Amino acid sequence: MNSEDPIPGIPVSPDPAYMLKLVEAKMPFGKHAGTLLIHLPEHYMVWFHEVGFPKGELGDMLHTVYEIKLNGLEYLFNPFRTQRWKRDR
Repeated sequence: MNSEDPIPGIPVSPDPAYMLKLVEAKMPFGKHAGTLLIHLPEHYMVWFHEVGFPKGELGDMLHTVYEIKLNGLEYLFNPFRTQRWKRDR
């Protein structure tokens, strides 16, 4: 992380490979198993924030999605959604 980053943990220019990974990642367990992380309900993300995100990569990804949504930056996902859609066609 850089002290110039406007949002802690989210670089000014997000890593494209990581953003694509976020757009493709699915929740592996629970009521929302199989749901794309970027489509998880807000209340579920807030709950994770309150009780703690899981350890490891999944927790890091959930925390990143939470921060992006919290700060109204969902538009950052758009180019990667399009890229995923074109690839999957």
